[in-house]
Amino acid sequence: RGWAEGGSRPVPFRSRRSHDSPARWAPTPPRSGGASGSHEAAPRAAAGEGGSGGAGAGRQVGRRPGRWPRGAPRQRRKPTPPGEARRSDGPTRSTARRPRGAPSPSLGQDQTKKSWILDPSGEHYYRWLGLMVAPILYNWIILICRSCFPELQRQYRYVWLALDYLGDLLYLLDIAVHFHTGFLEQGVLVQDQAQIRRRYLRSSTFRWDLLSVLPTDLLYVRLGTAVPAVRANRFLRSPRFFEACDLIETRTAHPNSFRITKLMLYVFVAIHWNGCLYFALSGFVGYGADDWVCPNASRPGFDRHLRQYLHSFYFSTLILTTVGDTPPPQREEEFLFMAGGVLLAVMGFASIMGSVTSVVSNMSRAEATFYPNHDLVKSYLRAHCVRRRLQHHVLRWYQHLQMNKKMTNELEILQHLPERLRAEVAVSIHLPTLRKVQLFQNCEQSLLEELVLKLRPQVYSPGEYVCRKGDVGREMYFIREGRLAVVADDGVTQYAVLGEGLYFGEISIINIKGNKSGNRRTANIKSIGFSDLFCLSKEDLAEVLAEFPDAKAMLEAKGREILLKMDKLDVNAEAAEIALQQEQAQRTAALEEALDVLQTKLARVLAGLESSAFKMALRLEQLEWQMRGWGEGAEP
Repeated sequence: RGWAEGGSRPVPFRSRRSHDSPARWAPTPPRSGGASGSHEAAPRAAAGEGGSGGAGAGRQVGRRPGRWPRGAPRQRRKPTPPGEARRSDGPTRSTARRPRGAPSPSLGQDQTKKSWILDPSGEHYYRWLGLMVAPILYNWIILICRSCFPELQRQYRYVWLALDYLGDLLYLLDIAVHFHTGFLEQGVLVQDQAQIRRRYLRSSTFRWDLLSVLPTDLLYVRLGTAVPAVRANRFLRSPRFFEACDLIETRTAHPNSFRITKLMLYVFVAIHWNGCLYFALSGFVGYGADDWVCPNASRPGFDRHLRQYLHSFYFSTLILTTVGDTPPPQREEEFLFMAGGVLLAVMGFASIMGSVTSVVSNMSRAEATFYPNHDLVKSYLRAHCVRRRLQHHVLRWYQHLQMNKKMTNELEILQHLPERLRAEVAVSIHLPTLRKVQLFQNCEQSLLEELVLKLRPQVYSPGEYVCRKGDVGREMYFIREGRLAVVADDGVTQYAVLGEGLYFGEISIINIKGNKSGNRRTANIKSIGFSDLFCLSKEDLAEVLAEFPDAKAMLEAKGREILLKMDKLDVNAEAAEIALQQEQAQRTAALEEALDVLQTKLARVLAGLESSAFKMALRLEQLEWQMRGWGEGAEP
């Protein structure tokens, strides 16, 4: 295919992969041959472009043979300028080298293989840490007990081996969980497996975890299974227990109770270890050698493991609590053990007292934050000699708040939350109540969210009036819990009873033109028992509606409809007020127009004055120059 028809020699072509000038693709004209041969050589040579002549001229470098039909014309590509990428009509194979670990360019981002990643603040990670507490506590409590009570180790050898290797399996799974636990970087959870693996392998946590699962049990081959102390490296996984405690404390609904439980666990572990060491020291000195050590098994009852452990635990409790009801030590080892126990007791007692004091202070601070301090109110009432009946009424109100967990200062409790998060909390609690109000139905979501932040909880005692007839209405109320009665002026006759989910006073907080009652209350409402209400003030509603003019117009229209149904809207007065407002608006517009005309005339007058002053200044300057010229001409 690379031969020019009619020519005496093959037409040489340069390969596209050569690095010559752009003219490397131009065919070399034959040295001899007719015109017809020279004209047919070019297209035929283009079909075999890239060949080197001879038998291999029909193949194109880098392409499969037979891609183009035999004899089909092919277009010759234009030379690619240096520094530009060659365009292709079809998919091409990139020759650029991919970075190591980068996904293949032929696969989309959604097609890359994803592995499961745990969120450190997620539920699955929380449950896994709760599971890891079990093997860690097992090693804390059982391992020292087996080491100090040899008979207990020998009697239940296979049970301990099974539990040991079950704990080792959980330790290994915990390492795998570490490799699949994301971390936060600039506030975003990193889910890249390579980064997570690299970070964990470079951390000190991996080294401690690796040391904690070293197969030290192989020493059983030399020392025997009666020496469980070879598994002491399992204690190196203790930081995982502290992490679990911190996470549980932040997520539990009763953090103070959890702190007390954790403190009691630490005390138990300390007494347990001290008791086991006391039994081991008794075995070293000799059981029953003196009154201080543990009695011998020949003594009635001390042949059982439980009795031996309880005696050691009780003796350790006496030492660490510094009660002092212990036999005096008689040997050097016994003196050293007692001295160490007393020092540990002093530090433990200080830690326990500090922890208990912190828990109590936190509980008091939380109670003071949730509920107002009634001690100050009682002192104030006694100082001003308030009658006893009123004092009793106030104390009952405070007692109701604390016994029923009622809060009146929700805004202070949530003040440290971000504004958006505080709004979400308030919406989740109060929005269903606000949607029940007919006046606020079909309002946009953003308006309701703003109104929810303005709601203030209030608690009313039995027999207390929420509002009286004739009072100026400045708030509307939503009944969250309890019952209220609409009563006559005598306070006894009941016209109606309002229950949970109802509301009242919504018309008084909107200035509706033509309202016959104005903004005055039209009924007496009294609390039958303890009632929890939400209050929305007129000022807060006006502040919110200032940003929502459309909602304000819609609320006023709904208020008019409600007043019309209640026959409390004076249409004539409303029309007169509207006409008065229109007249005032027209007068205002006329005054503004006249003011604009006056301002225009004043601007023209000022411009004329400025022009006259400028002309006057020029005239004076000309006269001064003329006077100077006359003076210079008169001097000669």
